[in-house]
Amino acid sequence: MVALNSKRPVHEIRLGRIKAAIWENETREGIRHNVSLTRIYKDGTTWKDSTSFGRDDLPLIAKVADMAHTWVYENAGVATSTSSNSDEES
Repeated sequence: MVALNSKRPVHEIRLGRIKAAIWENETREGIRHNVSLTRIYKDGTTWKDSTSFGRDDLPLIAKVADMAHTWVYENAGVATSTSSNSDEES
């Protein structure tokens, strides 16, 4: 069950069906970021996500992971108070 006050990613990057969610974690050493990679798909009328990827997903995984790395590197140590989404969608 998801809590009503659950954290949201500070940034999302999406290319086609592949999405990276970037999470911000505050530690004693400062802000750290973690990245979750998922593939979205439709099951009937319901959208779902998976952490399992097929052969044709791998090039997009590499691109999205690189874009997430760049965002994390550029925002290292910077606290982000609001969620911002990428406009880069296919």
